[in-house]
Amino acid sequence: MPHLSLKLTGLLLGLLLSCTTFAAEPVALNPTHPDRYTVVKGDTLWDIAGSFLRDPWQWPEVWHVNPQIENPHLIYPGDIIVLTYLNGKPVLSIQRGGESGTVKLSPQIRSTPIDTAIPVIPMGDIMPFLSRPYVMDKKDMDAAPYIVSFKEERIAGTTHDKIYVRSIDTEEHSRYDIIRPGGPYKDAETGEILGYEAMYIATAELERTGDPASLIMINGKMEAIAGYRLLPVVYDKTQKDFFPKSPDQNIKGNIIAVFNGVSQIGQHNIVVLDRGTDNGLAPGHVLTVDKRGATIFDRVSPDPHDKVTLPDERAGVLMVFRTFPRVSFGIIMSATTVIHVLDRVHTP
Repeated sequence: MPHLSLKLTGLLLGLLLSCTTFAAEPVALNPTHPDRYTVVKGDTLWDIAGSFLRDPWQWPEVWHVNPQIENPHLIYPGDIIVLTYLNGKPVLSIQRGGESGTVKLSPQIRSTPIDTAIPVIPMGDIMPFLSRPYVMDKKDMDAAPYIVSFKEERIAGTTHDKIYVRSIDTEEHSRYDIIRPGGPYKDAETGEILGYEAMYIATAELERTGDPASLIMINGKMEAIAGYRLLPVVYDKTQKDFFPKSPDQNIKGNIIAVFNGVSQIGQHNIVVLDRGTDNGLAPGHVLTVDKRGATIFDRVSPDPHDKVTLPDERAGVLMVFRTFPRVSFGIIMSATTVIHVLDRVHTP
């Protein structure tokens, strides 16, 4: 089981389903499942569930809660996960580390700061993408304030530099994110523009309103230049709690971009989908990734121009963690083969 870095602001596991709730169809076990597993620091609940189940997001259907145990909603390093059967159905139980008693759990996530509880997914991989970057429509992008100049006639700015911005006439917000306007995100099938990438560059603190307003750059990740746009920093909107599950409706879409400049997409890479809240997607939704079948020449056919398109093949699983109206960000949770931009996604 991979040991992922544990960078929690706090995740708790709590009651999701009653102890009598089961799926209509039986949950499939991982063919190589163990009978028990000892939790170690760096584990995620997804990884642990995946060692027992074929589809890790189905864990609520086999885990239950014992309310008589102190803190039954937490899983810690040292706890032992045990697989048993009840009326022929698999049940996952937990033996608290160092204790002989068994606690039956059902996982959900709460925002209580418990640094030692294991997270559901590798939060460190998605944290930079939970509030930044952005997806904007062209109208909002064009209406946003923008950098017009820098102090001392510099051509670019970085941390501690003063910038002049057109125009900010209110003190409603004291901090702004500086973003670099990017290219369009397009529907893979129709070519329709769904929004524009807006990459985070730095944060700036308002010094004086006006046209131009003056701000001081802080927390600079890259240099800013004239024309970069500013968006107010809005707090308390970042989602840090996720409960993976299959969408309730049939979703079909495509991977249209990948972050960090990789060309071959694998586990824990961050991807962009051409479907969003308008299509029924929400944070936590799990989608299957299919490798798009290639179109090749039929070298056996007497027609030298004859082509055939190979069938799509399952390539992995992703979880959506941030949504916009027509675009979403997802993390690849597992990959059985290399995934590429334009590969398809759909409801499992």
